Amino acid sequence: MTGAKAMARAGGWHLGVLGGSGLYDPGAIDDAQEIAVASAFGEPSGPVVTGTLGGVRVTFLARHGAGHALSPSGVNYRANIDVLKRCGVTDVLAVSAVGSLREDLAPGDFVTVDQLIDRTAGRSRSFFGPSIAAHVGLADPTCPRLTGLAADAASEVGAAVHAGQCYIAIEGPQFSTRAESRLYRAWGGDVIGMTAMPEARLAREAELPYALLGMVTDYDCWRDGDAPSVEAILAQVAANAGRARDTLRRLAAALPAERASSPIDTALDGAIITPSELWDPPERARLDAVAGRVLALSSGS
Repeated sequence: MTGAKAMARAGGWHLGVLGGSGLYDPGAIDDAQEIAVASAFGEPSGPVVTGTLGGVRVTFLARHGAGHALSPSGVNYRANIDVLKRCGVTDVLAVSAVGSLREDLAPGDFVTVDQLIDRTAGRSRSFFGPSIAAHVGLADPTCPRLTGLAADAASEVGAAVHAGQCYIAIEGPQFSTRAESRLYRAWGGDVIGMTAMPEARLAREAELPYALLGMVTDYDCWRDGDAPSVEAILAQVAANAGRARDTLRRLAAALPAERASSPIDTALDGAIITPSELWDPPERARLDAVAGRVLALSSGS
């Protein structure tokens, strides 16, 4: 980690925003610049837009790329998180469209997430390997501090906010069958989406506190007669987008002047179990952003 990035994490906020369906741009950012950032893990979804909101450094990346060209399975989640880390981001807010698995979570409502169930398959779930093994804790996959601040911001701009929800992450791109939707309700799922995993896993490996603000678009298909349609979802997404942008502005304004350290800032401490003498040099090199702090400590350099 460079000295500038270390200073940002120790004292100042640099909010990374991953915009999903309906939030393809963050609205007005002061001093906005679009920059391409290369990743050691392949191509990210696109360039980032960086600038300030209310004096807070913000870096935005549209998860699905320009024109929503990338399906959930086609997103390079590793490259996206790696790029945000390379930009010096300290915390990540994911904004996503979600389906509701509960009667009281109505289209148009917002939710914050504290638990995730991963039903994705075939996606790269870790930055580590094959020569460097690491195991981070993920019992609580989202950051309670950033989650609480995001929930307060959404509420203050007039959204109906439901906190503490459990998100079911499915592979997609198809929607669920009715049997699956009812099964996920029985498991304790509250909302359903296709992008939070492995995004949250990778953010934890990169020592980035992660929060998820979900915009409810539909009731999935667990209710008799209901089934999500792209047309209806896009209409609700469009209705939610302005409030999502207002939430970002309010969140930036509400961040404390100083960013206190988070336990997630050191999530990799003790996580790497492979002795440094066995690390493959190219593998270590591509981990320079996401794990540079702990790799330097582990190797004594």
